[in-house]
Amino acid sequence: MTNRSIIMEHDKKIALVAHDNKKPDLLEWAVFNRDLLAHHEVYATGTTGETLERALGFKINKLQSGPLGGDQQIGAKIVDNEIDFLIFFWDPLEPMPHDPDVKALLRMAVVWNIPIACNRTSADFMISSPLMEGQYQRLVPDYAEYRTRKIDWGTSSDESSIGDSGGDVVLVA
Repeated sequence: MTNRSIIMEHDKKIALVAHDNKKPDLLEWAVFNRDLLAHHEVYATGTTGETLERALGFKINKLQSGPLGGDQQIGAKIVDNEIDFLIFFWDPLEPMPHDPDVKALLRMAVVWNIPIACNRTSADFMISSPLMEGQYQRLVPDYAEYRTRKIDWGTSSDESSIGDSGGDVVLVA
């Protein structure tokens, strides 16, 4: 599979997400890194966004709470190149009732090759990286081949098979 390039601009689009018992850690981290975050466009889910906006003193793009679709909103923004990286303080020791949403969000971050920080240490390394201070050329697989692949629909050999060509159904003899 070939790659294509997506440019991350100087001011990055950062999603901040935290599970309930990690919200104090995310808030403390964000306050500590307020000046670094201030010139970026910041997104957050649910009440995290309200709390961050009050504490940091700048606009946060607020989405739904994670279990109410916020994780999926961030995932969709990743797909649409509206989020450059994800800081997601999650607790691996706590059960998550919306675990499939969390896995889907992390999957989208990997599929679209955006940086992910899942704890304070990795977030510190990311936010302080020299790569944060300029444009960055992010490589992502060119999924055109995947979108146009032929799919075996289980038809017998003497029947037509259906292929997928990016959403259009095409009958192939």
